[in-house]
Amino acid sequence: MSEVARAKRRRVTAAGVNEPGAGLSSNCFVVGEFVIFTGLTARDPDGQPTALGDAYGQAVVTFKRMKALIEAAGGTMSDIIKLNCFLTDIRHRDGFVKARKEFFTGDFPPCAVIGNVSFTEPELLIEVDGWAILGSGH
Repeated sequence: MSEVARAKRRRVTAAGVNEPGAGLSSNCFVVGEFVIFTGLTARDPDGQPTALGDAYGQAVVTFKRMKALIEAAGGTMSDIIKLNCFLTDIRHRDGFVKARKEFFTGDFPPCAVIGNVSFTEPELLIEVDGWAILGSGH
């Protein structure tokens, strides 16, 4: 059995990054050196949607939340190896890409951008999930 297969899952939280309600989901898990993010959106510390109507602003908030979580897990943004971005409208792609350039340098992680999705809260324009391997960045 591999080392990762034997590793225990650990939930990661970060100050200022609210968690989904009990029984819904978790923002971040670490298994060994593998980090999984899911459902990250533009929310203030109280969990309310923010940067309303602004795709770029929502992407910035989302990446700030991701950065806080990866750092709480013991890594850096350069450890992120894969992203998936979901947009309510594919025209929000430019705002997402602009924000992504502010948080990543060098070889950007592979990223699927999927448009025309619906979220449980219509104020949200962007949702991001991703994977990281701690220590893999440059």
